[in-house]
Formats: sequence, C-alpha cells, structure tokens
Amino acid sequence: MTSRIHSARLNVTGALQARASHTFASLGVHNYRLYFVGQAISLCGTWMQSIGQSLLVLHLTGSGVALGLVTGLQFAPVLFFAPLGGVLADRFSKRKLLFITQSVAGALALILGTLVATGAVRLWMVYVLAASLGLVNSVDNPTRQTFVHEMVGGEQLGNAVTLNSIIVNASRIVGPAIAGIVVARLGLAACFFTNGVSFIAVLLCLAMMRASELARSAPVTAAKGQLRAGFAYAWKTPIVRDVLLMLALVGTFSYEFSVTLPLLAHVTFSGTPSQVASSVAVLMSSMGAGAVLGGLYTASRHKATMEALTASAFGFGVAIALVALSPAIGWAAVAMGVVGFFSVSFSALTNTILQVSTGAHMRGRVMALWAMAFMGATVIGAPIIGWVGQNIGPRWSLAIGALAAVLAGVRGMTSARAHAAGLASAQASMAPIEQEARA
Repeated sequence: MTSRIHSARLNVTGALQARASHTFASLGVHNYRLYFVGQAISLCGTWMQSIGQSLLVLHLTGSGVALGLVTGLQFAPVLFFAPLGGVLADRFSKRKLLFITQSVAGALALILGTLVATGAVRLWMVYVLAASLGLVNSVDNPTRQTFVHEMVGGEQLGNAVTLNSIIVNASRIVGPAIAGIVVARLGLAACFFTNGVSFIAVLLCLAMMRASELARSAPVTAAKGQLRAGFAYAWKTPIVRDVLLMLALVGTFSYEFSVTLPLLAHVTFSGTPSQVASSVAVLMSSMGAGAVLGGLYTASRHKATMEALTASAFGFGVAIALVALSPAIGWAAVAMGVVGFFSVSFSALTNTILQVSTGAHMRGRVMALWAMAFMGATVIGAPIIGWVGQNIGPRWSLAIGALAAVLAGVRGMTSARAHAAGLASAQASMAPIEQEARA
C-alpha cells in the first residue's frame, strides 16, 4: 500500500514537472530570455504611463469623451498605418527596426513627462504625443510580434507568445500599483519619466542578443502591390480571416479598459481623486493577476485551436458582464480577475493561430492586421465606449464589450464547425483513393 502511494506521488510529481517544463520552455532560448527580461521591465513603465495619461486627461477635462478620444488618437495610426508597418517588418531586419521604434517611444514619454513637470502641458499636446506614439506602434507592433518567431521558431511560438502575454499582464499588476504610489507621492510627471527610462532595458537586451541564433526569414524584395497582397491573402485564407474578424469585434468594443475602468471608478463608485486612482489600480492589478494565471494555463497547452479560442471568447464576454453587474468595487475587482484570465488566453491564441497559419513571406503583413484589429480598432471603439460611459453609464459600456466578445465566440464556433466539416469531407474524398492504393 505504501509503495503504491509513493509511486502515485512520484507520478503526480513527474507530471507536474513535465507541465512546468513545457510552460516555460521558450525561456531556454538565450535571445528570447533577454527579450523577456527587457519587456518585463519596460512594460511596467508602459502601464504606468497608461494610468498616468488617463488620470492626466481626467484632471485636465473631467470628460469621458476626451479620455476616449486621446485613447483613440493613440491607436488611430495603428488602424491606418499598421499594414505599412507590416510591409517594413517583412522587408527589413526586425531587430534593427525595434532599436529605432523603442528609442523613439522612450523619447516621447520623456517629452510628456517634461511638459507635465513644468506645468506647460495642454490637452492638445497630449493628443499630439498620443498620436505620435501610435505612429511608432504601427511599425513596432507587427515587428515585435513576428520577431518572436525569429527568436524561438515555429514549434515554441505558442509558448513564447503566451509567456509574453503573461509579462504584459503581470506588468498590469506591478505598473498600476507603482503608478498609484508614484502619483500620490511624486505626481503624474514621474510616471512618464519612469516609462521613458525603462526603454533603456529593452535596448540593452536587444544589443546583447546573438544575431547568429535568430531564425531569420528571407527579406521580401520591395515591389508594387505588396500591401494589397497582404489584405488579399488574409481574406482568402479562411482561418486567418475568421480569427481577424473575431479579434476586430473584441478589439473594437471589449478591450477598452483604459476607458471603461477609469470611468467605472470615477462615475459609478466615485470618490476623491486619490481614491479613484487607487480604485483604477486595484481593478487593473486584479485583471493582471487573473491574466497571469490564464497565461500560465494557456502556455501549458500543446496546441492552439479554434475550439480553445471560441471558449476563451465566450468566457471573456461572461466575465465582462460580471464586472458590469458588480455592486461594489470589491466585487468588480474579483470579476476583473476572471476577465484577465480569459483575455490573455484570447489574445495569445489569436496571435499564435495567425502566425502558425501564415507563410513566412506574409507574416509581417498578417500580424499588422492583427495589430489593426487588436489595437487600431480602439480608434473606433474608444470614443463610442467613452460617450456611452459618460452619457448612459460605465456599466453599459462594459455590457457592450461583453456582447461583442460573445458574438466573437459565435463566429469562432461557426468557423470551427466549418473547418471540421472541411476536414471530414477531405478525408471522405481521400478514402476511395487510399482503399484503391491498398488493394
């Protein structure tokens, strides 16, 4: 009996060790490990700036529409120019492009910090700097997404993408928490200065990478019609088209937390400016904590499927609805943890499915469309969600996001069934040929 119990314990321990080994497999790659460390530091600063920018706009205007507009301006260039950024990512060295984009993003943060510290900041300046950052992101985002593939290759891509999502959301815990302390003690400007300095970590890690270990794809030669070819490829490839449509729905109306959460804290739960800042930090941090758990679960999966993506979309929608129905900030924080769990799963699965389903010569352009749907669609959704939150109520803003995620789940379910039917039909058509070959 004792030996059986001991054997069972060993089996459980072995299974857990195997699962943990798979969960963090891509960190065994030198270049990705450096990238992971640099992003972990820089993204904390990014979330600090996100919170600081939202609070700055509310301080200057007290307007939910203005808050939605500045968020929209930050993502408008991604909507319109990300496809061009994807073409650049396919044509040039991704590592060199990242040196440029990360340096410019850091400089923009330092400029905003200086304007706030000197008292010279005006709303139009925030708009201009937000739009400028959006231009940088229109190149940076598709380049970063496809650079992950160069670092780890196709087999570990899903794991690496998910681990990257984990640090994005872990920084959602740390960044807002630090931002709340920094704003209370040092003021808003310190958030922007900290973010600007944090980009140094990314640049150092990029410089320390081993170029010989990057699995670079052959650069695409410049030619006419490459932008149009990217759109055509995405539309004619069913799984790519369906994933992008799902992401467009969710990206437009569901991922507007930089608008909905400050409004929920400011309008629904109210309080002093410092209490509102603390409430936003709690909600964002709770979402980040849930996202870390969701990321660890997703990273341990061996394959990204449409069925898993569909389940994540439905779970995401239900979780957002729970936030909308929460009677108090504590309940909202708990529900935001569930939101985080499904949100990271959804974003990581869309990213992985698209990259795995796309040829190397088109990967930059397809991931630019991912950036358009995930980030650029905010230019459409943020002002709408901001207007609804201010004039009808933040709970209704969240309800719209919940409905969009559920509709994305319906689309995913239809796509998964069509794909399964196509496979069954192909197998049925091949059966007579196989039987004849065996005969």
